[in-house]
Amino acid sequence: MRAVLATRNEHKVRELAQLLRRVELEPLPPEVELPPETGTTFAENALVKARVAATSTGLPAIADDSGIEAAALGGAPGVWSARYAGEAATDEENLTKLLREVPAEDRRVSYVCALAYVEPGGHEELVHGRCDGLLSAEPRGDGGFGYDPAFVPADYDDGRTMAELSVDEKDAISHRGRAARALARKLADLQVDDAEAVGRRPFRRRRR
Repeated sequence: MRAVLATRNEHKVRELAQLLRRVELEPLPPEVELPPETGTTFAENALVKARVAATSTGLPAIADDSGIEAAALGGAPGVWSARYAGEAATDEENLTKLLREVPAEDRRVSYVCALAYVEPGGHEELVHGRCDGLLSAEPRGDGGFGYDPAFVPADYDDGRTMAELSVDEKDAISHRGRAARALARKLADLQVDDAEAVGRRPFRRRRR
């Protein structure tokens, strides 16, 4: 199946292309303007982006919204993860602020992802993925992006950050990886349902 990916974040494009291999992902056309992420939840932001992309292109659209939540900060930065240190902040500036604000006595953090699928006709699917871990005292590793250099996932017991994992290791346990696999299962079910619906259509003899 084909779908347009409603993001211009090159890191997310590469990651989702790797995770959703059975979906032929189309790049977002340059003339399509995505709405600002003003929702208060990851789900709200993912859905509005997917809806705009589906309406604008006439193709099914996939969009994600994701970020990091720190327990000691009441879930912040959350939906503001990409602009935690300001609207034009870099990944490094956002991470530096988080490392400064999270107290040493409670380093619990979670990566959260909402992944939306919207068809031009209105059908929608929404899935979530989550990865729990701890925030390291300082960044380590050259892989990944965003907060990965300081995120130590609980799934592995060797203390490596997300930025120190291989691509396959990260995809196996990441919030986006878990959401993508959940979406892939839903899309597979939709295709089965469509095929069964075609099989139930009454046969009409062609007129000669």
